[in-house]
Amino acid sequence: MSLRVCLCEAGVGVVTMTMAATAHAQTYPQKPVRIVVPFTAGGASDIIARMLAADLTETFGLNVMVDNRGGAGTVLGTEIVARAPADGYTVLVNTPSFTINGGVRKLPYDSMQDFAPVGLIAVTPLMLITHPSLPVRSVKDLIALAKSRPGQLIYASSGQGSPTHMGMELLRFSGVLMTHVPYKGAAPALVDAVGGHVQLMQTSVIVAKPHTSTGRLRAIAVTTARRTAAMPEVPTIAETIPGYEVLNWWGLTAPAKTPLAVIERLNSEVAKVMAKQANRERLRSEGVEAASGTPGDFAAMLRAEIAKWGKVGKEISLKLD
Repeated sequence: MSLRVCLCEAGVGVVTMTMAATAHAQTYPQKPVRIVVPFTAGGASDIIARMLAADLTETFGLNVMVDNRGGAGTVLGTEIVARAPADGYTVLVNTPSFTINGGVRKLPYDSMQDFAPVGLIAVTPLMLITHPSLPVRSVKDLIALAKSRPGQLIYASSGQGSPTHMGMELLRFSGVLMTHVPYKGAAPALVDAVGGHVQLMQTSVIVAKPHTSTGRLRAIAVTTARRTAAMPEVPTIAETIPGYEVLNWWGLTAPAKTPLAVIERLNSEVAKVMAKQANRERLRSEGVEAASGTPGDFAAMLRAEIAKWGKVGKEISLKLD
């Protein structure tokens, strides 16, 4: 057989594969789609997933259902998607726990190799808050006080290895050493912060705002690179510590090897859902901003976040296994 014939046959193979992928995207979906949320029902991830499911059900003309699979620090639900068929009918809602786990834990899956990024959905800052009895009104004040009292300031988090824990530990790179008290969720941590049993913490803007507006807690800074529209008067930590950023975010991934055409269809339809004014306003009322981007953008973000939290985990010798 001549080289020319081989090349022609190879070309036919490529064309055939491309046509098959395109056809797959044009006919997708042909059965119900499952969105796995690796948390119990009722939280922000569940709310966002159900908003997506409702609009995608209307778009696809097929049922898009939410499957809450909480447990093992999100590992349980995440592994379900890692092992699911790579056909676009099972997808995962990702949060910072996905990248924190990828940076610090030994997992039954590979956080990058076993998943195909679809896209970013939404972002929100955390807010650094203090009890009014703590004599600080800025990040600069906090750093100075913490350095003068190494390990004496006590901060709360919603759990070991949570974004609210890791965001505080990221301050270590500015020479800040504080004592961590992990709680089983944000609610009990916030109760003790309001009561003055702990001196500071990071939590979501929507949770913090009712307490900062009444003076029960003091808003020091937000963790995003830019100020939030929900509280534009509150500075960012990055204004004092250049490069500091902790995002509380939501995204979507599918099992690895899901056809690219299907990934692109999902990305496009999800972006349309998040672009709807009603959805944007609903999220904004909760201190959340709708987001979008290409699968490649999201993949780069995941890699960067895993590397960042791996560095923090190593610095604090964090063991979650």
